[in-house]
Amino acid sequence: MRMLDIIAKKRQGLKHTDQELAFVVKAASDPKAGVPDYQLTAWLMAVCCRGMDEAETAALTRAMALSGRRLDLKRLRAPKVDKHSTGGVGDGISLALAPLMAAAGLAVPMMSGRGLGHTGGTLDKLESMKGFRVRMGIDEITSQLARIGVCMFGQTQDLAPADRTLYSLRDASSTVESVPLVVASILSKKFAEDLDALVLDVKIGSGAIFKNPAEAQALSRALVKTARKLGLRSVAVLTSMDQPLGRYVGNALEVVQAVEVLRGDFTSADYAECLLTLGGWMMHLGGKAKDPEEGAARLKEVIRSGAALERFQKMIEAHGADPRAASDLDLLPKAAMTREIPAPRSGYISWLDARKVGEAAVILGAGRANKDSVLDYGAGFILDRKVGSKVKKGDCVARVHGSDAARMDEATAYFLTGLRVEGQKPKPIPVIRQVVK
Repeated sequence: MRMLDIIAKKRQGLKHTDQELAFVVKAASDPKAGVPDYQLTAWLMAVCCRGMDEAETAALTRAMALSGRRLDLKRLRAPKVDKHSTGGVGDGISLALAPLMAAAGLAVPMMSGRGLGHTGGTLDKLESMKGFRVRMGIDEITSQLARIGVCMFGQTQDLAPADRTLYSLRDASSTVESVPLVVASILSKKFAEDLDALVLDVKIGSGAIFKNPAEAQALSRALVKTARKLGLRSVAVLTSMDQPLGRYVGNALEVVQAVEVLRGDFTSADYAECLLTLGGWMMHLGGKAKDPEEGAARLKEVIRSGAALERFQKMIEAHGADPRAASDLDLLPKAAMTREIPAPRSGYISWLDARKVGEAAVILGAGRANKDSVLDYGAGFILDRKVGSKVKKGDCVARVHGSDAARMDEATAYFLTGLRVEGQKPKPIPVIRQVVK
């Protein structure tokens, strides 16, 4: 079997066999296979242009998941459930969700990634807590799950190694948005976690990868269908990303958001709604609630009892960070300076572009312009007003946190390009758009 023939076959729009896809995955995961990156890139482009059907996508996903070791969690009594988000701005839901679900009786092995571009990464947010270790071996992950029911970790060398190679090539070859490749990348890592069920948070809007609802729906259907072919119970929840989620954008700031909601502060109503909706579905798929509504109600009780915050504290301690960060937010990194962004005119905030806010955060140093960027963990924005808020000229819309005056000036100017204030109050933006089962 030759890679050249496989490339030509897909270029012609023909269907791959399971053996051919296994060959591609072997080439991506084993340097000794002797297949150069330029041939893998050519194959990725052929898939991007010609697509793959459901059977091909499932076969590729399974092969990628089995390209390395899998977690073996059969000894755990609790249902094993995870959540994956396609990424957005202010989307630190995982920080609160993982310990909350563990406190509610689920086991949550949550493999996460870093941010690149305008979207934030869960691992970066976790590492804003000094000492928090995200690089863990499979045995350590399994042991921690047995002890406290939750572990948040980065992709190891052993878990789905083919995905690391293929993702980096996709990022460099403009093939990131190919639906079959997105599905295989997401689900191969989740299949390797030995899950019972998975909830997918697919973002729609200006700050999402898929801005078009039809594209997001197509991805959701493909994810759910492929997950079921792999024997994984799954639903996709389409959620809004036209404006940032919650009130905080930035690594340490989003830890603050998570702690506040785990303390029972639901001031950020959109964040809380997203958290409880996703968590309710995790409870339902994990067999802990008859429906997602009952699951969400039970999670509110877990938060009120203090058990969720306590589990968050145990989790960060297990990962090597100071557990006092759950009660003393002053232990988190702080930016050197803070400035207010005033409303340019009186009226209602009609638009707060999530992508623009995310890109402004990158200018501050809260996100990566490239993979080698050094993060300022304390940088970011606190959003005092969001879409629908009534303001007078000069009212504080947001507070900028940064450590470099010139960057703060540039980020403020860029933030304002994504802000519109108009005379008429806009219609509310729904947080939950659709559920694909």
